[in-house]
Amino acid sequence: MRIKAMVLRILNQLRNDKRTLALILCAPLLLLTLIYFILDSSTTDLNVGVINAPQQYVENLYENNIIPIRCSESEAMQMLKDQQIIAAVKMISGKVYIDLDGGNSTKATAALSSMEAAKKAMSSSMERADLKTEINYVYGASDLEMFDNFGSLLIGFLVFFFTFLISGISFLQERTTGTLEKLLSTPIKRWEIVVGYVLGFGIVTVIQSSIIAFFVVYVLDIMMIGSLWLVLLITLLSAMTALTLGMLLSTLAASEFQMIQFIPIVVVPQVFFTGLFDLSPEWAAVGKVMPLYYVADALDKVMIRGSRFSDIVFDVALLLGLTTLFMILNTILLKRYRRI
Repeated sequence: MRIKAMVLRILNQLRNDKRTLALILCAPLLLLTLIYFILDSSTTDLNVGVINAPQQYVENLYENNIIPIRCSESEAMQMLKDQQIIAAVKMISGKVYIDLDGGNSTKATAALSSMEAAKKAMSSSMERADLKTEINYVYGASDLEMFDNFGSLLIGFLVFFFTFLISGISFLQERTTGTLEKLLSTPIKRWEIVVGYVLGFGIVTVIQSSIIAFFVVYVLDIMMIGSLWLVLLITLLSAMTALTLGMLLSTLAASEFQMIQFIPIVVVPQVFFTGLFDLSPEWAAVGKVMPLYYVADALDKVMIRGSRFSDIVFDVALLLGLTTLFMILNTILLKRYRRI
């Protein structure tokens, strides 16, 4: 009987907590649906810039899941930089020259395999078995490991995830324990409370970002082509964005458990839009409204491609803009607790 009473109490508690019940029943379905559409829309075709090559070779590329794009050498280098193509190929004096973006080893290996198959098919039909291939890695390296591919994404995600969770729960506790209401009864302004929390947690996030960046680069020995200081800047901005977003969403939660419920809805879906999958243009556009997309993009540019600050200024500006927006919304939402 005591067990039965306990079971009934839990069921009644869940019945009264509509948000938790909805999350248990609907969140897995929403995530599975999202994954289904993303994987179903992902493409396996790779773009390759063709600077100079026979038409038969170009046709062979089509047959090997490669989309050839005719371009000049300067255009090919720019498209490689903008990640519009995975490689650029040209044939001169019986030799195949390939400039390769090895930042993603999976794509690079697939592209090389397809281009090799296209070359062999052409060599066979032309009775030319002497075509040699020379590969130049513009980004990445031939021995790039899987962790090097996704390490930048993991850095951004881990910083974002833990900062979002801890800041949201901490700000929620300030409200549920009455500390926030006491603060609002003093002459302190709402914006001063928000800025104070952001700066207070910001000091901790600086330490957190520094430890993670140094550990990944110097202990785990992840590929680092660009500036470590830029990596620190990006991880700090990731933490600040997650911090202000966590504070914002904590105003919608009544308990720590409800705060955790936002993770599969707000944080987890962002991972699928950070370059982990090749998305269709429609789904790629959805990813551009998510903070983690710009964090992963900036880290990839710096760590794998050696980009400078001028190359990531848009990502930095957008993360700063989102942080500012979330701070403003936090200030506005504090009115619901006490008008001062």
